[in-house]
Amino acid sequence: MFGLEKLLPLGNRPRRSYGARAVVTGAGSGIGRAFALEIAERGGQVICADIDEARADETVALIERKHRGTAHAFRCDVAHREDVENLARFAESLFERPVSLVINNAGVGIGGKRVGQVGFEDWEWALGINLWGVVHGCEVFTPQLRAARRGGIINVASAAGFAAAPSMSVYNVSKAGVMSLSETMAAELSGTGVAVTVLCPTFVKTNVAKDGRITQQSARLADTLMRWTGFTPEHVARNTLDAHDRGQLYVLPQLDAHVVWRLKRYFPAQYTYVLGLLDRVLPQDNSPATDRTSVTDKTGV
Repeated sequence: MFGLEKLLPLGNRPRRSYGARAVVTGAGSGIGRAFALEIAERGGQVICADIDEARADETVALIERKHRGTAHAFRCDVAHREDVENLARFAESLFERPVSLVINNAGVGIGGKRVGQVGFEDWEWALGINLWGVVHGCEVFTPQLRAARRGGIINVASAAGFAAAPSMSVYNVSKAGVMSLSETMAAELSGTGVAVTVLCPTFVKTNVAKDGRITQQSARLADTLMRWTGFTPEHVARNTLDAHDRGQLYVLPQLDAHVVWRLKRYFPAQYTYVLGLLDRVLPQDNSPATDRTSVTDKTGV
C-alpha cells in the first residue's frame, strides 16, 4: 500500500497472475472484463463468470481475438451458493487442476437513501450479491487453494468500505464486510503460499451507476464523477494484479482513496462530523431509484 513492496527483488516475487488458471466473477463488463483480458494477456486461462451469459461470451470473444490466453464463459449468480459450487466444479473439470487465482468481483451499486428509507428488500438484494457473493467465492475456492499451497484471491471491495458516506449504507456495509473478510483470510492464509488482496477504489469508469439501484440524482452525480475523476478499468485491473504479485493486501488505486483512508484513521471524530454536516446541508434526493437487477462490477464510492 505504501510502496514498500516495490523494494523486494523481482526474482523473489511469485508472479501469480502470469499463466494463471483463473476464475473471474462479474467478468461480463467493467473491472471484471478488464481483469479477464489482462490475465489472458499474461498467458492465463480464464473462466469468465457472469449472471449475464451474453456479456460473458462477449468477454471471451475479445480474449480470443486479442490475447494469448484461453477463456470460457459460465453463467453464475454469485448470490446463490449452488451456482458458485457449480462454477468450482466446472473450473476443476476444465483445468484438470485446482484454480490458482480467484477474483471475486461481481457486485452492484446501490445508494441515495438513508437508513430507514432503504427497505429490507434492497438490503437483502445488495448484500446477497456484494457480500454473500464474495463469501460464497471464498468459502468454495479457498480449500482448493490451501490444498495446492499456492495461488491467490482478489476480492473487489471499495473505498466505501471505510469512507462511510451518508446515504450509502447498504453499499458501505457490503464493502466493509468484504474488507474485513479479506483481512481475516490474509491472516488465516499467511504462510500457506496463498495470497489475499482486497481492491478498494473510488470511482472507476464502469456502468455500475446505470445497472444498480441508485436514485436518479445520485446516479447522475456518480456518472459525472466517473467521467471526470475515474480511472479506466484496464488501469485498475493491471495495477491490482501487479500489486497482488507483490503480495500487497490493500490496493487503493487513487489518491483520493488514500486521503480518505488517512483522514478517517487519524481524525475519526472530525471526519464523521464533517460528513454529517454535509449530509444536513446538501439537498436530499427523493427521486426513485433505478430498478435494474443485472450484476455488473463495481465502481467504488
